[in-house]
Amino acid sequence: MRLPAGQAVSRAIGFRLPGWMVFMFVTFALFFLSAGAIYAACEYFVNGVEWLGRRLNLGATAIGSVLAAFGTALPECAVTLMAVAFGSTPEQKSLGVGAAMGGPLVLATLAYAVVGLALLLNRKRLGRTSGQTQADHAGLSRDQAVFFAVFALKVGLGLFAFAIKPWLGLAFLAAYVVYVWREIRDAETAAGEEDLEPLKIRPSAGETSLAWPCIQTLLALSVIGLASHAFVGQLEAIGLAMGWSPHLTALLLSPVATELPEIMNALIWVRQGKERLALANISGAMMIQATIPSALGLMFTPWLFDGPLLAAGAITALAVAFLWLNFRRGAVDGRALVMVGGLYGVFAWAVIGCF
Repeated sequence: MRLPAGQAVSRAIGFRLPGWMVFMFVTFALFFLSAGAIYAACEYFVNGVEWLGRRLNLGATAIGSVLAAFGTALPECAVTLMAVAFGSTPEQKSLGVGAAMGGPLVLATLAYAVVGLALLLNRKRLGRTSGQTQADHAGLSRDQAVFFAVFALKVGLGLFAFAIKPWLGLAFLAAYVVYVWREIRDAETAAGEEDLEPLKIRPSAGETSLAWPCIQTLLALSVIGLASHAFVGQLEAIGLAMGWSPHLTALLLSPVATELPEIMNALIWVRQGKERLALANISGAMMIQATIPSALGLMFTPWLFDGPLLAAGAITALAVAFLWLNFRRGAVDGRALVMVGGLYGVFAWAVIGCF
């Protein structure tokens, strides 16, 4: 006879635990296992997408901002699409809108903070004398300015109701197409970024055909998608245990889970001394989050913001302005990137305390 999960865990450790304790034990176990699976899959994804970019003759920055960003953004775009297009209640549709606003917030704060922290912790191993980033600061500054303009329009549309609003979703899709075209046209590859590790599924093959990087990248994306789904589920369970509403969980916790692949990619690339690719990946993912989920939300929901959503918009705009000022100076220290992560803590405090 098959035992329920709680009884099985209790019997395995030799005595009966309270149901809530077993629930939390299983939740946290799955939480860490899924996070580990995402990191391991991202190792294969980063390796595969670099080889895929080489076979397609793309510059390194386009690999990060287009290929890697689009691949890892597919799960959260699918989550938003399912919520806003097929959700049967206003609450379900609001989850999609919360995810569309929470994603850029996490990327503009926590993702950049991870890059800065990883750079500071690995500078000796990388032979660096400081925590300065080695990146296309002018390009990153331009990306922040473009993102800010698109994001400001996105938030502004959430303040008013009018008849043609759904049609403006097409403008956001067009904006992303223009961004991709520009990134591919202007892509660059710096010294050291042409040296790739062997393809992980064929480590002894040397140069390889286009098919094998595609296979490895797609397999890695499949694992990332499944593990991310499990990770989101555990975060939602933790939010439920803390007594949070689904709307608050979608805005505060779920985006951390859905943006975890981008954060893992950035961590891996920084440890390899390729922070240009890491920063390009985050910048590209931010543009996706500013356009595609927004277009879906505009097409399938009223797209009207409440207090927590406006707070997310304000904190994201503040973080992007801070990043733009730093990249515009042409020299960004890892400590400055770590500082911007503190704005996510400000947002969490404001939402939990005020709303």
